[in-house]
Amino acid sequence: MSPAPQSESKVSTLIRRLTSTVILLGVVFYGLLGGSPISVFLVGGIIMLLNVAGLLEFYGMVNANRLPRFKWLGLAGGITLVGTLFVYLSGLAKPQLGEPTTGGVAELELGIFAVLLLTLLGRRVFAHPSAPSFSMVGHTMLGVLYVSWLLGFLLKIYFFAAPSAAGFDAGYCLLFFILVTKCSDIGAYSLGSLIGRHKMIPSVSPGKTWEGFVGAILLSTAAAMVMAHYWGSTRLGGMTLGHAAALGPVLAVGAVIGDLVESVFKRDSGVKDSGSFFPGIGGILDLLDSLLFNAPLMFLYLRLILLND
Repeated sequence: MSPAPQSESKVSTLIRRLTSTVILLGVVFYGLLGGSPISVFLVGGIIMLLNVAGLLEFYGMVNANRLPRFKWLGLAGGITLVGTLFVYLSGLAKPQLGEPTTGGVAELELGIFAVLLLTLLGRRVFAHPSAPSFSMVGHTMLGVLYVSWLLGFLLKIYFFAAPSAAGFDAGYCLLFFILVTKCSDIGAYSLGSLIGRHKMIPSVSPGKTWEGFVGAILLSTAAAMVMAHYWGSTRLGGMTLGHAAALGPVLAVGAVIGDLVESVFKRDSGVKDSGSFFPGIGGILDLLDSLLFNAPLMFLYLRLILLND
């Protein structure tokens, strides 16, 4: 009789996770596929909200680990980075800066990182008494890089400039990326809960199993191939089933690694979840961990393989 409560608990957790995910995807669907200027600002607003909440959670975990950081400077740097990327990539700054380009994005990011680094180093000079500058500056910069810089790749995907003849819709592309990545999370949790027996890395994440890892690959690959079948030639720039069959496992593996990376952060900080923002999921970073790790991979696929002209 004892296994019943555990089974019910897993089902209840899965239902809460799916409910939160469905609500979030509903908002994302409207933002990505609405096709109006409001949709663009909605996407930008959502990413900025995730950015701010993610930074606060990250610096909260750093503090829980009793490590130093310049919380407010890091928050200001992350907001500046994501906000500047949105203004530039959306074309709002076109009269001043011209058409958005990959080189222009890189220059903006490097400029913001340079100013933030100099500001942090200068701030440390006048902070007495204080922890070593290696810790103060390093932990602060890591938060901006891990949360804000990686989140910025979602904007780069959403505003990706592709030839009009390519049959490419960046909103559908970002939706493809989110669905394939989250299918990895769902596949890993579902199959791992049902038949998971062999632990992957119990010292990092006791719940992760090799069976769940297989489930992540299978569901992500299936989702990628279904969307490539229906949207490949009209919405995804000519993505073939072969591309989808290769990209699905890559994003599935990346999602699992991204989840494990955040598990290391949480284990180092002694917390179970990064926060409690979403029922059944946890905090913002518990939701974003796989997306953060995969966003650069998806962007590189678009830039170097699918739409490399």
